[in-house]
Amino acid sequence: MALSTQIPVEEYLRTSYRPDCEYVDGEVIERNVGEKGHSEIQYRLMHILRSRRAEWGIYALHEWRMRVSETRYRIPDVVIVAGPEPDEAVLSTPPLVAVEILSPDDRMTRVHQKVREYLAFGIRYVWILDPETKEAYIHTTAGVQKVTDGFLRTETPAIEVPLSAVFD
Repeated sequence: MALSTQIPVEEYLRTSYRPDCEYVDGEVIERNVGEKGHSEIQYRLMHILRSRRAEWGIYALHEWRMRVSETRYRIPDVVIVAGPEPDEAVLSTPPLVAVEILSPDDRMTRVHQKVREYLAFGIRYVWILDPETKEAYIHTTAGVQKVTDGFLRTETPAIEVPLSAVFD
């Protein structure tokens, strides 16, 4: 059985990790990042969001550290904030959307745990994108839906991202 070292949140916040790590109840957790499919989808999605930010009234950023509770800091692949750019180094208010792009090594139990944390934090939409299957899921407090019409969507503000532009 592997042992983990507990560190205070203050130490986590003043330490730089490459790649950046998450913090869960005193433990620093590595993230699965860096594979081509994952990076390509992240780039395409960010390009769409940034090019339409004025029209949609949003601010989007990739890998922005977010405090979802007093003892948990997560780093979604992409966050979308409704309105102007927040003035926070670490996001402490819920964004509109958190996006997780799956990597081959991701475990669904961990992904589902993040989704639950994001929704409990107050994030209205959690988009899960799978580069391997080219499938997408939208999680809300009402449940989860597989995207079958080809678009990732939100309401208020209305955002509509074609999956074809993200996956192809």
